Amino acid sequence: MTMQRERAADRTGDLAPAAALFHSLSDPTRLTILQHLTTGEHKVRDLTEHLGLAQSTVSAHLACLSDCGLVTSRPVGRASLYSLTTEPELLAALAAAERLLEATGYAVELCPTVAGSRSGAEASA
Repeated sequence: MTMQRERAADRTGDLAPAAALFHSLSDPTRLTILQHLTTGEHKVRDLTEHLGLAQSTVSAHLACLSDCGLVTSRPVGRASLYSLTTEPELLAALAAAERLLEATGYAVELCPTVAGSRSGAEASA
């Protein structure tokens, strides 16, 4: 491997955590869960009722968000209450995303790469 390729690989590796974070925010269901958690702590059952999704689906999304450090849970009896771990920072990031969408005129919806990944995700869901 040449020095230039090694440097490019190092830069890409430095971006891996950011890519993982953006991936965790790339699913509309996970964004809806995060938005719902801005109102306070919720049990999985509350989220399933709000979203109209299966408990296993909501739990899988919560696991992803938890693995990325965006949500945390605490046991209450036989249930767990989920909440945001870094609400101010998360709200600021989501607000920045909204501003970026406004600035680009939602051009991302026309991106064939994003549209293709959305179609594949919807087909597998």
